[in-house]
Formats: sequence, C-alpha cells, structure tokens
Amino acid sequence: MIRWCCAALAAWLTGGVAAQTLDYRLQARALAPGVFVVEGANADFSPANGCNIINTGFIVTDAGVLVINTGPSRLYGEQLRALIQRTTAQPVAAVLHLNLHPDYFLGNQAFADVPRWATAETRAGIAREAAAYENNLYRLCGDWMRGTQTLAPDRDIDAQAQAGHWQLGERRFELTLLQGHTASDLVLRDRRSGVLFAGGLVFAQRVPTTPHADLAAWLNSLDRLQALVPVPAATVPSHGPVQADGAGLAGTRRYLQWLDAHFSAAAAQGLEMNELLRAPVPAEFRAWAAFETEYLRNVAHLYPRYERAAWKAR
Repeated sequence: MIRWCCAALAAWLTGGVAAQTLDYRLQARALAPGVFVVEGANADFSPANGCNIINTGFIVTDAGVLVINTGPSRLYGEQLRALIQRTTAQPVAAVLHLNLHPDYFLGNQAFADVPRWATAETRAGIAREAAAYENNLYRLCGDWMRGTQTLAPDRDIDAQAQAGHWQLGERRFELTLLQGHTASDLVLRDRRSGVLFAGGLVFAQRVPTTPHADLAAWLNSLDRLQALVPVPAATVPSHGPVQADGAGLAGTRRYLQWLDAHFSAAAAQGLEMNELLRAPVPAEFRAWAAFETEYLRNVAHLYPRYERAAWKAR
C-alpha cells in the first residue's frame, strides 16, 4: 500500500506518465576499446531523473560482458541490458557490485541469469539494508521503481580482491579492496586500458554521500588509491563526470579534509547542528551538485560523532 501511494504521488509529480513509457535514455560512452560508461545525472535522487544518479559501466571481453553496477531500479537494469545488447554481440557474463548502496544493485532483476559478484561485507550489508533502500527509493521516485525487488549478489569476490586480480576471458582486471565510503569499497581497474572504476570512493563535482562513512578510513583509502594508480587513463566516479586528470579524487579528498576540520572545530566550540548549518561553506563546495540536500545529510550523519568526541575530551 505504501509503495502504491508513493508511486501514485510520483506519477502526479512527473505529469502522470505511465511506468511503461518511462525511459532513462541510457547511452554508452566508450572510454577505451571495449570499455564503456553509462553516466547518470549529477544530482540528487528525484522523480525528474528516475533516481538515476549513478555511473554504471561495462567491459567487453571475448568471454562475454562484465557489467559494473546495475542501477537504481528493475527498469534501469532492463534498459541497461538492452543497451549492452545494442552495443555488442557478446552476451553478459557477469555483474560486479562495488559497494552496498542501492543504485549499485537494484537493477539486478535484469541480470538474474548471470553470476553477480560482491564482497562478503557488501553482500551482508545488502541483506541488512535492502528493504529500507527499496522503500526509500519508492518514496523518492515512485513509478520509476515499479516492480523493483532486491535480487542480491550471489558470489563472493573476496579471494580475487585479496589476490588483487581477476580475469574474464583474455581481459585482466586489478581489484583493490578499500573502505571509508562504506565498510567495503571495491575498486576495479581494467589493465589493458587503465580505466579505473572507483565506485563510491570518488565523487566528481558533487557532494559525497556519507550514511556509512568513516572519514579517516576514506582519506586513507584515497591516499592508497592515488599511490596504486597515480595516472589512470580515466577515472569513473560513483557520481559526477568522468575525468582523466585525477581531479575527482583530489576534489573528494579536499572536501573530506575540510569536512573533518570544520566539524572538529565546530564541536570544540560547542556548536549545535542548526548553528553548524548556518556556518559558512567554501564557495567551491556550495557550487557542487546536490549541495543543498547532501550537505545537510553530511551534518546529520557525521556531526554527532564529533560532538561526542568533543564532549569526552572536555
């Protein structure tokens, strides 16, 4: 009943468009031979974008296609698979999920017939939080979410991640298991092209999401990632434009460092949340996508920890 009401409301907000006419208009952009990104809106979840704010991707090998994340809904997953079929004659061979957030896996129903890989930590997080994710995205995007039910990843990739490599057909991938954006942030680099799929560790010109964040661990992971891959051919962030110069990683680091210092200073001064929200924010960050909503969530997610730490230090 809740989902039906939310779907009806979102249909009204989008002009009453029927679900069967909704079209994400997905496009595959080649970053290198056989390596494609499918870019979402650099924005917050809304009916206007159908909750499509994620960058997904796929890599064509002689053994089939590796899909990297499946988007926010059943409909997205179906349209992503159709796009892959229009792009290459190779069948889909596997799906890889880089973390537990909903737009990384809620398109899985369209990939029920292939192995769906994730770390054990990510699989556990999806099992724990999937129902809440479904309800939240139905509330936010309504008809775009119609028929979406969680189909979890069914294979553990921990052994391959710990070894640091994975192979599909002739194509070899480097895997790096990090953390900070979530408890398990998997990064994939195509060895042939150098293209890096950084998942939630890198945001480009968008305020990072922080519901599962540990800022110290995140900053450490960015340092490790920079050392591991100093100059990738292109970096695909979770949200925001693909960049070839490392600007997304540098910007994410700069924001997290500012956030940590800003929250620490505010807590030491005894500021309450409403006072913190009125405090100045650098113009660079205020200009980023989703600032009005996401910075408010940053404060709600993280500031209580700084308040507790400051209280204990007194």
